Amino acid sequence: MSHKHSIEADLLMILVTLIAAAGWIFSLKTMEVMPPLLFLGVRFLIAGIVVGSFGWKQFATLSKTQLKFSFLIGGIMSLAMMCWMVGLYHATHVGVGAFITSLGMVIAPILGMMMFKTKLSTLNWVAAAIAAVGLGCLSLSRGISLSFSDTLFLASAFGFAIQFNLNSHYAKGMPVTCLTGIQLALTGLVSLICGSFTETYPAHFGHETLLWLLASILVATSLRFFLQIKAQGMTPVKHAALIMTLEPVWTSLLAAWWLHDKMNGTQVFGCVLIFVALLVGRLGR
Repeated sequence: MSHKHSIEADLLMILVTLIAAAGWIFSLKTMEVMPPLLFLGVRFLIAGIVVGSFGWKQFATLSKTQLKFSFLIGGIMSLAMMCWMVGLYHATHVGVGAFITSLGMVIAPILGMMMFKTKLSTLNWVAAAIAAVGLGCLSLSRGISLSFSDTLFLASAFGFAIQFNLNSHYAKGMPVTCLTGIQLALTGLVSLICGSFTETYPAHFGHETLLWLLASILVATSLRFFLQIKAQGMTPVKHAALIMTLEPVWTSLLAAWWLHDKMNGTQVFGCVLIFVALLVGRLGR
C-alpha cells in the first residue's frame, strides 16, 4: 500500500467515526418527535432495502444455512439496536452512553472464547480489567448503580459483541451486501412490530423531523457503512479498528457542544479508562 493510499484510508476512517458520532445527534433530534422504535424501524428498514438493492442478484446464491444464520444474526442485532435506541431516548449523558456501548469491542473477544473457544491474548484480559474499572467509575458516580439508560447501553454492548462473533464465525464467504441488507431490514421490521404494541405514534411529523430522519437514513447509516466498507478494503483491519475507537470521543465532544452534555470528574475518568481499554483491546486483537 502506498503512503498516499494509506493516508486516504485513514482520512476515510476518521470521517466514518465523525459520521457515526453525528448519527447519535441525528437520532436524538429525530426522537424529539418520533418514538424510538418507530424511528429505528423506519431508519433500518429503508437502509436495509437500499443496501440490499445493490446486491439483489446475489440473494439467489444464498444457501438455506446462510439464510438461517443471516436471520439469526439479524435477530441478535435487532435486540441490541432496540436496547441502544431506547437507551439513547432516555439518556441523561450521551457521552457516557457512547463509551459504555463501545465496550462491545472489549467484551467480544471474551465472548468469542466462551462461544467458539477462540484464543485470547494477555492484552485482551488487561483491556477487560481496565474496562471493568472504568465502568465501575461510571456506576460510582451514581451511587454504585447504573441508570436505566446506561443499563440498556451495556445490554446493547453485549448484543453487539455476540453479533460481532456470529458474523466473524458464520458470515465467511457470504456477500456483504446481502448479509448487511438482511440484518438492517430485519432490525427495522422487528422494531416496527415491537413499537406497534408499545408506542403511541404522533399524528404528524414536521419537516424538520423528516430532515433529521433522512440524515439518519442516508448519512448516518447508508453513507457511513459504504465509506466504512470502502476504507476497510484500503487498510489493515487492526489499523482501521484502532481508528474506530475515536467514535465515542467524537460523540462525547459533539454532545458537550450541541447538547451541553456535561460529565463530572468521576465519569470523565471512567470514560478515559474505557477508551484506554479499547486501545489495549484492539492491539490485543
